[in-house]
Amino acid sequence: MKLIKNKYIKYILLNSLLICFLALIFNYKTKNINEENLVKEVYSNNDEHPKEISEQYTILLENLFDYRNKAILDKNENILKSIYDTDIKFGLWAYEQEVKKMKYLENWSSKQGVKFNDIKAKVRIKKMREREKNLYGIICDVSTEYKYSYENEPNKINMCRIGTYHYLHVKIKDGNYIITKEWYTDPFADSLNLENIKSEDIKNYIINHEEIHPTLTKEQEKAIEYAHRYCGAAADEEYGLKFNPKYKDFNGDGGDCANFASQIMYESGRFKKNCIWNYEKGSATKAWVNAQGFKNYIINSGRGSYIAKGSYEEVYREAYNLRPGDFVGYEKKGRITHVSTVTGLDSKGYPLVTCHNTDRLLVPWDLGWSDKSIRFHLIKVNY
Repeated sequence: MKLIKNKYIKYILLNSLLICFLALIFNYKTKNINEENLVKEVYSNNDEHPKEISEQYTILLENLFDYRNKAILDKNENILKSIYDTDIKFGLWAYEQEVKKMKYLENWSSKQGVKFNDIKAKVRIKKMREREKNLYGIICDVSTEYKYSYENEPNKINMCRIGTYHYLHVKIKDGNYIITKEWYTDPFADSLNLENIKSEDIKNYIINHEEIHPTLTKEQEKAIEYAHRYCGAAADEEYGLKFNPKYKDFNGDGGDCANFASQIMYESGRFKKNCIWNYEKGSATKAWVNAQGFKNYIINSGRGSYIAKGSYEEVYREAYNLRPGDFVGYEKKGRITHVSTVTGLDSKGYPLVTCHNTDRLLVPWDLGWSDKSIRFHLIKVNY
């Protein structure tokens, strides 16, 4: 009981210190800043000094997200709950969603034999306005970087990044920022309410696997560079956190994952367009832009071939044959609904994918796809 109490006190002290720090550096307390005038400046003075104002809010939001990520890392539901207004239903739903995410990450890391060392957020505010006194609506992009290491190699740090697009309401309550509503496409949504894979055999196979150093062609290297540059909110900041403006974003038309996978293949210089697989001036063929059509075309054209397909338990060993430039298709209810391109291997040779919907950079190929009804299609692309 003493240990629990001390841990609780520690979190309270950390919470207090964080609030004090924000208050001193970023005028976190409402009594030290005129929030209403500040938000109006963001909208009315677009050509004067909005950058400095936006940066203040960006830092505040990053601290808020990082505080949430720390609670997820520590598996502390009480700290997590303090970030939300759970007295209203939207705040409660947002909190419950993050609790499910926390438990899913714990389950996946147990299966994988890894520990998440750090989770850090980078925020880009797109728009914000005061909806009512002390309540702000914010649209922002969030790039979340996860660092993990395998339990038998704690000093080898692996990194992956996920980009998400958020609409949230942030309220000032008792001098602090809390979330009252949050909407975004959760990259772990296909796993949150379902039984997760747990097996000591799987874990032991993964953690005892050796690192792989593949020899790549110039076309594979170009494919990797292109994928990492244009994976949107998951990309390195130097690339502008955006898609390639040369191509239409098909998210509004059902999804952009196959479009991006096609771009990666084409921009590698290895594969030419044709009447079946084609993109021109905002228009794309089914084989280019539809996940099922893309998979079928790659296989039927001879540009790719199967490594394996089946449930996770049936294919996870074969997945170690995937190499950069290959891709994974995710089948739900008999159809491929998503595709991701392999662009790297982690310290145990585990394939890492990059994609749109949601934006991913070097993410373990099954992370967020642990629904036992999902079948995986592992496809070798003939570079």
